[in-house]
Amino acid sequence: MTRYVYKFFSAIGLSAMLVAGAAQADDGKKVSIVDDRGITVEVPARPKRIASISYFADDVALALGIKPVASTYMTSGRDPAFLLGLTAGMKQIGQRAKPNLELLSEAKPDLIIAIRRYTVGNAAQLQNIAPYVAYNMELLEESYKEVASLSKLLGKPERGEQLNADFRKHLAEFAAKAPKNVHPRFLIMWGGATPFAFHTENTSASIVAAIGGDNVPGPKSPGGEFGIDLSLETMLEKDPEVIFVYDSGPDRPHESNPIWSQLSAVKNNRVFYVGDQWVETNGPIAREIVLREAAHYLYPDTFPAVDVKAEAAKLIPAELQN
Repeated sequence: MTRYVYKFFSAIGLSAMLVAGAAQADDGKKVSIVDDRGITVEVPARPKRIASISYFADDVALALGIKPVASTYMTSGRDPAFLLGLTAGMKQIGQRAKPNLELLSEAKPDLIIAIRRYTVGNAAQLQNIAPYVAYNMELLEESYKEVASLSKLLGKPERGEQLNADFRKHLAEFAAKAPKNVHPRFLIMWGGATPFAFHTENTSASIVAAIGGDNVPGPKSPGGEFGIDLSLETMLEKDPEVIFVYDSGPDRPHESNPIWSQLSAVKNNRVFYVGDQWVETNGPIAREIVLREAAHYLYPDTFPAVDVKAEAAKLIPAELQN
């Protein structure tokens, strides 16, 4: 999958990028955590300068009332609405799959929270800048553990547990309210000549399935990937009734394939180009918004349309919004 294959960092000038080292928390105390690499990491007990490689740490930190100092982005020049555009006030350190180490070092973080699959190969370089913790950020069950873990690292474990409890409650409430015996076939995908679609265990797909949707790619194989390349021919055979496409920009080669126009979702105007929260779904803000959007798109007569920023504002403390 070319979209997931990146040459992360250039070796040229790498040593210069790492000179700054880690900015330490004021009290110097450390705590240990075993991250999703299975590595034990010593991190500051009270980190003050958080850098996020992915939107996950931004999402959790903002929900806890903490503003990170640096963040990657998904699409250049776009500050995600589900985070109220607050990443614009953070140092931009590149695309999430290929963060710029020099810019990251300049931000002087005392803790780096990163997406594992894009950074595990460069763990040593990241660790030389600041303590580096990697999470998978792929599946819904991981989301609960990751939110609890990061909230604890940031000194607010009770709030993290409350955010998890609230989401479980909301997910059950929406599922109970959804029309019974109606299971729209759906698909969540990255656009492309050969689209990449998410298996049911993936966080966004799990949420849609939990409220009654029938995911076309189905569950992943044991130990397999969270997604699959899905040809348009196969897509036509399965014929999803609702399609969610991650909106990564104006380039939409799937739409030029004549098969695309034959799909029921396309014919019935039920293709929805969705925001960054549908890919970076494991944080507490993103998953709440995806739940509400999914409910409306599947059952528009039952659930109202969603104002993404209004929903985000309910979870991000007012003092961070000003």
